[in-house]
Amino acid sequence: MPSTSRPSPGVPHTAAEEAPGPPARGATPQSSAGGQTPQSSAGGQTPRSPAGAEAHRLAFVVHLAFFLLLGSALARYVQRHGDQPQEPAVLALAGALAALYVIGRRTAAGAPLPPPTPPADTAPAHDATAPAPQGLPPLPALLRLGALVAVWAVLVALAPSFAWCAVPLFYTALRTLPARAAYTLVALFTVFVVVAQLRLADRLDVDLVVGPPAVAVLATAVFTHMDRQAERQAALIRDLVRTRRELAATERREGTLAERQRLAMEIHDTLAQSLSSQRMLLQAAERVWETDPERARAHVGTAAGIAESSLAEARRFVHDLAPADLAGGGGLDAALRGLAARESTAERTVTCLIDGAPGTPGLPDRVQSALLRIAQGALANVREHSGATRAALTLTYLEDEVRLDIADDGRGLDPAALPERAAGVRGHGLPAIRARVRRLGGTLTVESAPGDGTVVSAAVPLRPAAPSTPESTAP
Repeated sequence: MPSTSRPSPGVPHTAAEEAPGPPARGATPQSSAGGQTPQSSAGGQTPRSPAGAEAHRLAFVVHLAFFLLLGSALARYVQRHGDQPQEPAVLALAGALAALYVIGRRTAAGAPLPPPTPPADTAPAHDATAPAPQGLPPLPALLRLGALVAVWAVLVALAPSFAWCAVPLFYTALRTLPARAAYTLVALFTVFVVVAQLRLADRLDVDLVVGPPAVAVLATAVFTHMDRQAERQAALIRDLVRTRRELAATERREGTLAERQRLAMEIHDTLAQSLSSQRMLLQAAERVWETDPERARAHVGTAAGIAESSLAEARRFVHDLAPADLAGGGGLDAALRGLAARESTAERTVTCLIDGAPGTPGLPDRVQSALLRIAQGALANVREHSGATRAALTLTYLEDEVRLDIADDGRGLDPAALPERAAGVRGHGLPAIRARVRRLGGTLTVESAPGDGTVVSAAVPLRPAAPSTPESTAP
């Protein structure tokens, strides 16, 4: 015996028809991913899932079959028994049956839409797309079904040809009632049809006894199969919606982390480096303030210039996160020359060499911005860690790539011993350079040896390439 409670696949029915979609009979449709109730799409029409569309096609066929069977039974009765005294009653009952059927459909179709589902952050912890437990249908649906059954039963008692209308009514019962009650009502339908047919027969006919139950079993099996198929489709849709919601949340988290990392690198390569340079210049000025005032004032003036450029960089950073050096005109070449000039001091000389020229239409803005940040980060390492007296920036334009080399004559290092993230206060030097090169689909090379200086080379392809992580180190 089937369970008395089963979820509905969203198939519309006659006596208590529902809106398309997977909710259970009598349940309130829930919101889709994103916390919005899927009430309508463009054009004001409610979007239907594949399960809902299939259910509507089945419902249309059943409704059409009902009216065809009702019309043919009525025509047969008028043709063969039009002169009988119960003809007006039969005509009135047939009209009432059709009216009840139509009213049931119109009432369900015009039912108000459910209220919007609360936002995701205030929604209950359970799955919002799961169907509600199946219970008894609303009282109006029960009353309409009861009226349909009563009118049909009287019609069959007066004219057994109306018995064939029971097949569409099977569908109505299965869509309105819980499983056990629906199967019980279908069995009562079948018994009533058999009794009505045998009452008019002049002898016992096996077909009249076996035929109606066979039709009832077949119709119920078909409707039940469609019901379960729609349940499976509805479950798949719920799983897809839940998966898409989880994927969207994951993408949002990953996007947030990536943006935080990007902002950290931007701040490190701009404001943090400028503040570090100012500190070193002011410390140098303090050391020679008494012995060499002119040199001290030069250090202070240089620090003031760096502070002014840092302020412009900060404003540009807040406005659109574009490097101020690039926004000032002249492109990457001029920005690198300006960077080399600012980094040059009495203790350290920084030169800049541009080899070649960018092709048409030139380097993309994101490539120029990344290469400038790479140069800033590499020179910050030279300034703070290498002890170098000379450094050189070399930008080379090739046919299929652009290369940026930052070389110094400092104390050098062992590339094989480089950690993924250097320990210490800064923590964003080479890791930030690696991340920028990876995002451009390029390669990073670190050539160094203790006491022999360091060369950091970044090669970026000029044609679109999938981001990769190849890095090489050479002693």
